[in-house]
Amino acid sequence: TSLAKRVPHGVVGVISPFNFPFLLTCRATLPALATGNAVLLKPDPRTPVCGGVMVARLLELAGLPAGVLQMLPGDADAGEALVTDPDVTMISFTGSTAVGRRVGELAGRHLKKVALELGGKNALIVCDDADLDAAICNGSWASWLHQGQICMSAGRHLVQRPVAEAYAERMVQKARLLPVGNPATEPVALGPLITDKQVERVQRIVQESVRMGARLLAGGTCEGRFYRPTVLADVTPAMPVFREEIFGPVVSITAFDTDAQAVALANDSEYGLSAGVLTRNVGRGMAIADQLHVGLVHVNDQTVNDDGTMPMGGRGASGNGSRHGGPANWDEFTQWQWITVRAEAPQYPL
Repeated sequence: TSLAKRVPHGVVGVISPFNFPFLLTCRATLPALATGNAVLLKPDPRTPVCGGVMVARLLELAGLPAGVLQMLPGDADAGEALVTDPDVTMISFTGSTAVGRRVGELAGRHLKKVALELGGKNALIVCDDADLDAAICNGSWASWLHQGQICMSAGRHLVQRPVAEAYAERMVQKARLLPVGNPATEPVALGPLITDKQVERVQRIVQESVRMGARLLAGGTCEGRFYRPTVLADVTPAMPVFREEIFGPVVSITAFDTDAQAVALANDSEYGLSAGVLTRNVGRGMAIADQLHVGLVHVNDQTVNDDGTMPMGGRGASGNGSRHGGPANWDEFTQWQWITVRAEAPQYPL
């Protein structure tokens, strides 16, 4: 008898981020547990309660056996200890590309399986035949939802030249109408960025791009951690707003002439997470989508989409080809084991 089966890795180390702490902790922790692993969870030090304590407590109340899930609070030192511990056999990391490179390096040195879900510089392609009202709705959602603090946020709006100026003008009108403030005390569209350091990063990227020739049409200012929804036009691939992941509420508009140029611009990035294509011609949208070097692509939708039943992940600087969600969880959180059974041991010639 010869058979193969999937078996757990053993202990899975989960390192989760700050931006959607409960969701992104559960996305790795729950399938790891469900496939038979124990989990050692290290939430982001800025969100240890909703990204760690709350998850652990809910599972405890649900009857998870003691010791199957442990939480390890801490900063980078705790993370490195988790990645290098010989009893931890797999690492699932969601976070920035810079930290992901370090996690991947350490895991590789210790020959551990590692799933890296990292940053993105995602392109939203707006063709000249797109419904402009729908395009503005999709574009503003993709860049300003959660203040742009989403790995799938649209970091680059690639708009066909005949509609680029109208798109920019309409986006400016939208930016001026969106209230910014404390969502705990008032009805607002945008809340704060996570830290002062992140505000400084967004400000640097915007100001450097303006110095290089980008037109600042709206925003570009802040009060404390509350950064106004920002619109930049005439953005070129040489500018940091085109190259760097912003993680802030910035719409960056680059005009293109042909579909081939749109594809080239979209693929002109080290990242490869998500993309969206807006057009009235579905066949045209599919033809563009087939050429994009990304893990997720949405025709006639924006870039921020998630579905727990479908494989989700990126390529290049957006990840190492790992996937979370649906059937992909079996691939990530278990491994093959080959078994043979004979009625009697064979006689070999040596």
